[in-house]
Amino acid sequence: MLKTTLLKATEASGKILQQYFNGPFEVSSKSTVNDLVTEVDKKAETAIINVIRETYPDHFILSEEAGEMKTASSVKWIIDPIDGTVNFANGIPLCCVSIGVEQDGEMILGAVYNPFMNELFVAEKGKGATLNGNPIHVSTKTDVSTSFLVTGFAYKWEDAANNPLQVLERVIKQGIPLRRLGSAAIDLCWVACGRFDGFYEHHLQAWDSAAGFLIVEEAGGKVTDFSGNRYSPYQKEILATNGHIHSALQDLINGK
Repeated sequence: MLKTTLLKATEASGKILQQYFNGPFEVSSKSTVNDLVTEVDKKAETAIINVIRETYPDHFILSEEAGEMKTASSVKWIIDPIDGTVNFANGIPLCCVSIGVEQDGEMILGAVYNPFMNELFVAEKGKGATLNGNPIHVSTKTDVSTSFLVTGFAYKWEDAANNPLQVLERVIKQGIPLRRLGSAAIDLCWVACGRFDGFYEHHLQAWDSAAGFLIVEEAGGKVTDFSGNRYSPYQKEILATNGHIHSALQDLINGK
């Protein structure tokens, strides 16, 4: 029943993204001038929450725009109604719905849906990952110097040691192809299905990665923080790879 509800909620919000794509719709800023939220984010979020509440009125919900809706339930839904809002607001179809389901502190289900490419990624703990119902697996590339990477940048960050620009410089000087798509959830799913060999980012929120990191793991990949510790969506740093290049990319990120 959890998975059925997850897919129903994902589909409902995806339809709203399609309906409003290319506007007009209202756009405003949050933490910075370029940290955008649209009225469509809120409509899609409401649709997701309504679907969940129909079947599970007592479940804990953490959502990007609505925040925490705390309950005593052991099940938590972690929701990003539009991951890649800046892309969406500018008519770029690299954006998606991302929903993760956590039980007793462990991610057990995840779905990421890009309705504009008709790509639905789903993972269930211990049962693998799929794209539109077909099993997916990470790539088999073993050499980080010939890998294909993707990253993202926060809208504000401290000019501290090992910051995003310093890591970017090291990667570029190695001549490694690197992309920035603007949606961490899509980045993770594209690692999961082998399009990218690795993804890293310095500053994410739980709703950005909750579904995607499970999809990578269930596709055979590896996800940690920059120190190699087991990943949790409640920490900021993420390194997700096919597993084969993980240590080498971790060293590159850390300047070793």
